[in-house]
Amino acid sequence: MIVPKSEEEIALMREPCRIVRDCLAFVGERIRAGMTTKEVDELVYGFIKGNGAEPSCLGYCGYPASACVSVNEVVVHGIPDERVLTEGDIVSVDLCAYKNGFHGDGARTFCIGEVSPEKKKLVRVTEECFFRGIEGFRAGMPLYDIGYKVQQHAESNGFSVIRSYTGHGIGREMHEDPSVPNFGRKGTGVRLAAGTVICVEPMIAAGGWRVKVKDDGWTAVTCDGKPAAHYENTVVVLSDGVEILTL
Repeated sequence: MIVPKSEEEIALMREPCRIVRDCLAFVGERIRAGMTTKEVDELVYGFIKGNGAEPSCLGYCGYPASACVSVNEVVVHGIPDERVLTEGDIVSVDLCAYKNGFHGDGARTFCIGEVSPEKKKLVRVTEECFFRGIEGFRAGMPLYDIGYKVQQHAESNGFSVIRSYTGHGIGREMHEDPSVPNFGRKGTGVRLAAGTVICVEPMIAAGGWRVKVKDDGWTAVTCDGKPAAHYENTVVVLSDGVEILTL
């Protein structure tokens, strides 16, 4: 069931979303070759707690960390560990903060040092997919128009859209209705009311779109071993557009 948020609820969501925005910027300024993915997670935990919030991911369905740190062929849900980041890696950091009774969610993909032209293009196009997806979107429009535009932009650049994972509604729960796929047929899908808060999060692969989950039950990797990138923001649907809460 899709439940739009009141103005008061959206006001409460601004703080966890601000923390997510600032935490991603904080990590982006510090992530580097030689750092382990666990050290990245420690940065996230310290920042979120230091801002009076809770890391929503920690303990969620048994997830053992405060952030998902996904390197190269890992699409999403990479569990932080002793893996050392090296020059040429791309690393997506996906995190969520809980404060004021609400969650905020966002993700960025960072380049570690000099990366290959293909990886650089992949990261750029994935971010562009987000902005293409929400361009012109407003209350009353078909939801799958977002995924249609994401898919068109990704595929026109020679990349593929991950099908197994989607964006989602967000609010008092980290994952709420509706699902927000990154592919779809134009003019289809539920029409969202003003005040609906969703996470739009293109997950784009350099190769094929199929993924498999490792034995840990979380880490999703591309089946062909090609790199993937991830870019996410929490947005509010308005009568005349959208507002991005995590930018």
